[in-house]
Amino acid sequence: MIRYISALLSMFLITSCSGISVSGGADMASTVRLYVFNCGMLRLDSLEDFSISDDETDIRDLIVPCYVIEHKKGVLLWDGGLPSATADIEGWHGEAMLSRLDRTLAEQLPAIDLDMNSFDYVAFSHMHFDHVGVANELSGATLIIQKPEYEAAFADEVTMPGAIPALYGGLKEAERIFIEGDHDVFGDGSVRIISAPGHTPGHQVLFINLANTGPVLLSGDLYHFAISRRDRRVPKFNVDREQTLSSMDTVEAFIKESGASLWIEHELSFFEQLKKAPAFYD
Repeated sequence: MIRYISALLSMFLITSCSGISVSGGADMASTVRLYVFNCGMLRLDSLEDFSISDDETDIRDLIVPCYVIEHKKGVLLWDGGLPSATADIEGWHGEAMLSRLDRTLAEQLPAIDLDMNSFDYVAFSHMHFDHVGVANELSGATLIIQKPEYEAAFADEVTMPGAIPALYGGLKEAERIFIEGDHDVFGDGSVRIISAPGHTPGHQVLFINLANTGPVLLSGDLYHFAISRRDRRVPKFNVDREQTLSSMDTVEAFIKESGASLWIEHELSFFEQLKKAPAFYD
């Protein structure tokens, strides 16, 4: 097992002590708001497991964001950050991979008049620990998940690298929508899940059509760094390299056709430029 996956497991122990249509959505874009939250940080000692040589960049820190999308038909949580227990230890902590969480999502949501029971829907780009950290804190939200991801993450014996079932087990019996491919969340084209497997069996990205900001695509872990996109670097811990490359092709074609801006979720330098909640994009 490679160092990155080992670090995931050790950190959890510490903290717990496809053709795509781009039409539609223009008329409904004005009803959509996108909020950005800081849901933790990771610090790596090496990028080798991401297929990036350590002498290619001095970047070692990754941001771990959460996003809330408000639509007149409901509220969606996209990605759930680090486990809230990470905030129980102040500052950076861990071993091969350090982590920190200064404020939990639950502590931040009141700034936009929401709490952990306010979500109508929740969807994770995938079921790795740094994307599902608040999963067990959610109540009443309908889980939207690719069927292959559900089968891998909730199997009797979970073998998917990076998945820690204890973090999301509370969702196993939650109300859910199984999808196999793309999905129009609110039925008007303004918020759409796009299938992009390879990092995990059911990895997905999120398209949001914003009236003033323009269309945005949240990357999940299709890419971790700008260099990953530029040079099509596939992390060594992805479950399927060729499927990942195919998903990159699909998503890049979608970006070109839709005119969407790609937000690489883990890219700290980009995240630092974004407005954070309670400010929003619309």
